[in-house]
Amino acid sequence: MGYLENIIGRYKSMRSMSELSHIYTRQYALVGLGNHCVSNLLPVMQYLQLPLKYVCCTFEKKARLISQKYKGVKGTTSLQDILNDDTVSGVFVAADPHSHFQIASEVIKAGKSLFIEKPPCRDEEELKSLVDTVKLYGSKHIMVGLQRRFAPATQILRKRLKSDGKRHYHYRYLTGLYPEGDALLDLFIHPLDYATFLFGKAKVKMVDIISSKDGGQTLFLMLDHQDVTGMLELSTDYSWQDAQEQLSISTDKGLYILDRMEKLDFSLRRSSIFGVPLEKVFRNNAAVVNLYGRNGFVPTMGNNQLVSQGFFSEIKTFADMVENRYEDDNAFGLESVKHVYSLMAEIKEYTSNK
Repeated sequence: MGYLENIIGRYKSMRSMSELSHIYTRQYALVGLGNHCVSNLLPVMQYLQLPLKYVCCTFEKKARLISQKYKGVKGTTSLQDILNDDTVSGVFVAADPHSHFQIASEVIKAGKSLFIEKPPCRDEEELKSLVDTVKLYGSKHIMVGLQRRFAPATQILRKRLKSDGKRHYHYRYLTGLYPEGDALLDLFIHPLDYATFLFGKAKVKMVDIISSKDGGQTLFLMLDHQDVTGMLELSTDYSWQDAQEQLSISTDKGLYILDRMEKLDFSLRRSSIFGVPLEKVFRNNAAVVNLYGRNGFVPTMGNNQLVSQGFFSEIKTFADMVENRYEDDNAFGLESVKHVYSLMAEIKEYTSNK
């Protein structure tokens, strides 16, 4: 028993030492301090102990409060202070979406690495302008903040889909009313990006839009990818308190069901002989394998929603890029959302003609 305890103790010590030795030495700045930043981005930055030098906001009073609340952080209303500071290597931008394009352009021109929350810009024209700016001023580390790409369930799903013959998928993304912005650009960009991230470039095969009197909007889409077809229901006609996101993927091996990035299940496809389903002849219980799910009993970082939703790995990956610890710099940059913006332009063209 003492031998086993010794092995466990050594493992825990090695794990602890590994975490302590993962130190970030570059300086960072955050532009914007809304609810998303406070709830999702800052907690991860603080956990990783990123050296955050500035937080930029729009009001002087808020800037003073930031300096008081966060030790060693300077609150400022001047983006130029950050851009002129040569010690700042990476800038996180999570401000008002309407200002993202302009701020992103300035950060790129200043030669700093950029993490830009979605949406990085309004349309394909602005996206091309940002890409051209990167080419003109030199290639720095750039990441677009679409955290579902980094969710643990996503990593599992992508590996398994490589070897599974894909048949079709059904994606439901349902929220409440969204009167404060453009639902397609601000909200539906998430499922559209996720679909292209998993299945590749797509063309719109069919689109229908239903608008309700209270402002709710529902898009029904059929997307054609290279080797799979998908049906999507994207809606603001439901509820924010019971918002839903579920992706079902039918493959040759079976059915995957991903629920809100929190749970990934797989059901083996039932056998048939000459098209006759054997489950109608031989009754047995369906075997469902849970591939991913948070353990609510153990309060570790791995079981935190910031991890399951992808925020933790997203921010860590960007910081590792800035610190030159991550090899594939282009996988999550501006070029990676070109297909999404093409899709959104296609959808807007369809809906404007209705």
